[in-house]
Amino acid sequence: MDLTTVSAYRRATSDADLTLAPGERYLAGGTWMFSEPNRDVTGLVDVTTLPGPHLAADRAGLTLGPGCTIARLLALEPQPGWTAQPLFRDAANALLAGFKIWNEATVLGNIARAFAAGAMTAACATLDAEATVRGVDGGRRTVPVASLPTGNGTTVLGHGELIESVRIGAEELATRTALRKVALAELGRSGAVVSGRAHADGRTVIVVTAATLTPHVLRFDAPPRPDDAADAARSADDFYTDPLGAADWRRHVAGALAARVATDLAHVDEEDA
Repeated sequence: MDLTTVSAYRRATSDADLTLAPGERYLAGGTWMFSEPNRDVTGLVDVTTLPGPHLAADRAGLTLGPGCTIARLLALEPQPGWTAQPLFRDAANALLAGFKIWNEATVLGNIARAFAAGAMTAACATLDAEATVRGVDGGRRTVPVASLPTGNGTTVLGHGELIESVRIGAEELATRTALRKVALAELGRSGAVVSGRAHADGRTVIVVTAATLTPHVLRFDAPPRPDDAADAARSADDFYTDPLGAADWRRHVAGALAARVATDLAHVDEEDA
C-alpha cells in the first residue's frame, strides 16, 4: 500500500539520526507499515542501516539487531550445542506470512509491533531473551522481551524509543524446545501459540501467546504433568475475543496446546534417557 502522507525518508547510520521529527516513525522491514494507510506518518527513519552486528553468534549467545530479517535468522548455520535453534523456524511457520515476507520482515520489528500473534515474540520470550531499548535521551535500559507488550499492538516503548538489540543467552539456546499452534482456518492467523523449553535439570518454561493479549510465561522447577501445564495456561486473565476466535475457545485450546508441549518436552527426555 502507498503511504500517501509520507514525504521524507532517511537512513539512520548513527545515534544522531534517531531523533524523530514530528510525524516520523522508525522503519524496520516495513511489512506492517506498508500494509496500512498510517495517515499520521509523514516521514520514515530506516533503522536497518544502523551499524551492526545485526546477527551475531558467539559462545555467550545470540545477538539480533534491527537489520536481522526472519529469513536471515533462519539461515544461521546450526551452532554446536544450540538445540533450541529450530524453535525460530517453528515460530516463523506460526506466522501468517510466507517466505517472501520472511525476506523483508525483521525479528525486532515483529517484536516491536507487539501483535498478540507475533511469533518472534513467542520464540524470544520462550528463550528469556532481553531487549536493549534506546531512550530518546540516548540512554539504554534492558527489558525482557516477554515484558515489552502491554496489549495487542501496544508496548512499554515510548515515542522515539527503539529496540536496539535482542540478546539470547547460550544456556537458553542449549535447551530442548517445542511449539504448538492452532488457528480457526488452515491459513489463518494463529488463535493460540504455546511454546516451551526444558533444561537438563528439569526446569521447564512454557509460554502462551496469540490467545492472550500479552505473553504469559509459566515456570516450573520440574517437568510439569500435562494437566498441570494445561491448568497453568488457562489461568491467564487476558484471553480475548476477535473475529479469529472467542476468548473461551482460546482459553480451552491454550490449555490443550500447553499439555501437548509438556508431553513433547517429556518425550524428548525419555528419548535422551
